Amino acid sequence: MRSTATGNEPRNAPGNEVNRDTETNSLQTGLAEEADLWALRDTSPQAREELISRYLAFAKSLAVRYRNQTESLDDLVQVASLGLVNAINRFDPERGIPFIAFASPTITGELKRHFRDRTSTMRLPRSLYDRIGQIDLVVSDLTGQLNREPSVTEIATEMNTEEHKVVEAFEAGQNRHLVSLDCNPVSSDGDSGTFSERFGEEDANFDTAESRIVLHEAMSDLSNEEQTVIRLRFREELTQSEIADRIGHSQMHVSRMLRRILDRMNKRIPAAA
Repeated sequence: MRSTATGNEPRNAPGNEVNRDTETNSLQTGLAEEADLWALRDTSPQAREELISRYLAFAKSLAVRYRNQTESLDDLVQVASLGLVNAINRFDPERGIPFIAFASPTITGELKRHFRDRTSTMRLPRSLYDRIGQIDLVVSDLTGQLNREPSVTEIATEMNTEEHKVVEAFEAGQNRHLVSLDCNPVSSDGDSGTFSERFGEEDANFDTAESRIVLHEAMSDLSNEEQTVIRLRFREELTQSEIADRIGHSQMHVSRMLRRILDRMNKRIPAAA
């Protein structure tokens, strides 16, 4: 008499062994479906390793964005990889959100915390440091829920705090790192050059600025002809005879005019000063 199937096959039944062997081979060759990998994430180390391997390049691409002269790329890749592992641990595939959209804020948040805790060159109050860290986590969670960057109002509501405290934390996070004047800033308009090249130079005529202001006040009541005579004599350094030829008067007339103008200006300069 032939026995019938009961549906409760022993674990070591040949069919089950074949399924497990097929599953193991798929994981080892990297051919497993991603949905299967997420289903096995918590029970199969091989599934977790395969998920990490598939998204490691994405984590590295985020690390490259934060590359600078003070932090090596290898260190940033390690931080981004840690963020990737955290994202894989927290990801819920049943929510229907693409893993990339969920992992991106988690990885970037880990990179930002790295710069906050390890590379900050300005000492901030501990309460402000803690607030920056809380905001990083809130931004990461809200970005996953909203599929976009949250606003300041949404962050403040989620943290049950005031908006100006969120803004303060953002500004502190952005400005706590000193930048060398010799480094090349990233510019969206294509400008090149170091920060030091963007600073103005000392005006060679700065020391005479006050004198020019006083002189302008002293000459304010001169006629056009008198101002012309002053300009020709002291700026263009013409002789009295040359000035006379220019304005159509005698040299004696120019001499008397200059003496009269200078006397008037001398009386005004102390008052103007």
